Amino acid sequence: MRVFVTGATGFVGTAVVRELLGAGHQVLGLARSDRGAAALEAAGAAVHRGSLEDLDSLRSGAAASDGVVHMAFVHDFSDYLGAVRTDLRAVEAIGDALAGTGRPFVTTSGFAGIAHDRAIVETDTGDPAAAPRAASEAAALAYAERGVRASALRLAATVHGAGDHGFVPTLIEVARATGVSAYPGDGANRWPAVARRDAARLYRLAVESAPAGARLHGVAEEGVPVRDIAEAIGRRLGLPVTSVPPEEAETHFGWIGRVFSADLAASSALTRQRTGWEPTGPGLLADLDGDHYFAAPAATV
Repeated sequence: MRVFVTGATGFVGTAVVRELLGAGHQVLGLARSDRGAAALEAAGAAVHRGSLEDLDSLRSGAAASDGVVHMAFVHDFSDYLGAVRTDLRAVEAIGDALAGTGRPFVTTSGFAGIAHDRAIVETDTGDPAAAPRAASEAAALAYAERGVRASALRLAATVHGAGDHGFVPTLIEVARATGVSAYPGDGANRWPAVARRDAARLYRLAVESAPAGARLHGVAEEGVPVRDIAEAIGRRLGLPVTSVPPEEAETHFGWIGRVFSADLAASSALTRQRTGWEPTGPGLLADLDGDHYFAAPAATV
C-alpha cells in the first residue's frame, strides 16, 4: 500500500513512517521544508511538498496514494481555534479527494472536552463547543458514508519516549523554572498514556484494517494520576513536589495548566478487540525513570 502521511516528520509521525516501511508499505510523506524532505528521504520515504494550508497539495497527495494517515496539526496554542479550523479544512480536502474510492483515511483526534463520568470509551462523542477538534473527527468519519474507509484515532494525552517534545517535557521545564514539581488540586485527575512505538503500530493497523466509521483509542495506560507524574519529575530533578490550587493552575503552568488539570482517563478495550493491538512499550512512569527526559532542558514555555 502507498500511504500518504501528513505530520510525517513529527515525533509520532517519524515512528509511523518507520512502522509502515517496516511492514512493506510505501510512504509518501508531506514535507513543508527542505530539512523535512531530507529526513523523509533518509528514512526511505518519498516526499510530497506542501503544508496543511496548501489544500491542493493535500488533495494531490491523497489522490496519488492508496490510503492516508493524517497526523499534522498546527500546535499554536495562542490561536488554538485557528489551528482547529485549519485542521478541519485539511480533513475536508483529503476526504473529498478520497470520496468514492473505498481507500482508508485515518485521522487524528484527542480526548479533551469529551463529557464523561468514567473512562472515555470509543463510542463517546465530543461536542465541538467543548471539544473543538471533535468537528474534524466528525467530518472525517462522515466520509464513511461517501465511500471512504474513514477512521479516527484518538491519541493519549501523552505519547512518550525518547525525542518527546510535547506535554511532559513542558512540565519538566516548568518545574525547572519554578523550582517545584507541582500538580493541580489533589492530583487525582488522570492522563492516558502510550509509548510512541505502540502508537505507531496502531496507526499501521488502522490504515490496514480499521472498519469505516471506527473510533480507535491510542491508549496503553487508561489513566496515570497527574500527582504521580509530578512526583516522578520532582524525584528526577531533586525538587519538592507540591499542590497548586486548581484556579491557579494556568498561572503556575502557563498554557498547559488547563490540560494538566483535566481528567482524561480513557479505555482502549474496543480498539484492542477491533484491531488486535496490544501495547508492549514501557509505561509513562517507567519512561520517566530513564535519562532521555532529563538530559537537557526539554522545552520553552
